[in-house]
Amino acid sequence: MTDLKLIALDTEDLEVVSAHAQDAVVRVADMGYARRDQRFALLMNRFAWESDTPRGKGTRKRAALDFRGVTHVAYAGFDPAAPEGVLNLLAIGFEVTDSPSGIVELRFAGGGTVRMTVEYLEARLTDLGAAWAASGKPAHALD
Repeated sequence: MTDLKLIALDTEDLEVVSAHAQDAVVRVADMGYARRDQRFALLMNRFAWESDTPRGKGTRKRAALDFRGVTHVAYAGFDPAAPEGVLNLLAIGFEVTDSPSGIVELRFAGGGTVRMTVEYLEARLTDLGAAWAASGKPAHALD
């Protein structure tokens, strides 16, 4: 399986990144904001939805997700100071406030969110090479 290297510069690109990051497992200790560099980054164990393995429970891959041009970060629904916390990423969204500026929101299961004010949209998702058999395939109820 090929490692992903994706960049999002608009909302359509971000939808693709969000789809590939859906159901990623993220440790709170593995995310952080570098104010001076205007970057927010996190490490995740993402479910490889693009995997062509027809049987089994699928594959998880270690990946990095980072955002550039970040001027402010707010957390809600979880304690960002609790390093033992584990979150399940559901989706990534972007809302334009004053083009090209806007708000990027990472939405987690259970209502947790990370909201980033950005000067422009630039997100990068990069697989880091490590891959292993998933313990189960994420399932979602259909509305």
